[in-house]
Amino acid sequence: MNGLCYWEIPSTNVAKSSAFYAKLFNWKMTPSGKDYVMFQAKSGLGGGIQKVKKAPGQGVMVYVEVKDIPATLAKVVKLGGKVLKSKTEIGNDLGFWAAFKDPGGCSGVGLWSKR
Repeated sequence: MNGLCYWEIPSTNVAKSSAFYAKLFNWKMTPSGKDYVMFQAKSGLGGGIQKVKKAPGQGVMVYVEVKDIPATLAKVVKLGGKVLKSKTEIGNDLGFWAAFKDPGGCSGVGLWSKR
């Protein structure tokens, strides 16, 4: 109980964001009303993409584990997203992180990898 169970991505263009994440991470997208799409990752938490009028400033940062950060960031750019932070070592053998902005206006999503 009291563990993280769901997360939302704010977007000014839900259709564009949901198409982006479906292609980037192979998440299954399910429309849920006019301005909301729910997603489910193959493993781990699911969430939703919420329509907003204006993308919020920096808020809670979520991280998606990937095998290859540079390859994932290249795919982000190919799909219309923007790299906010390239692969960066965390230190203390905790792995690496990066961040990007999706084409629908999300303020930022992180990537994490052990290597």
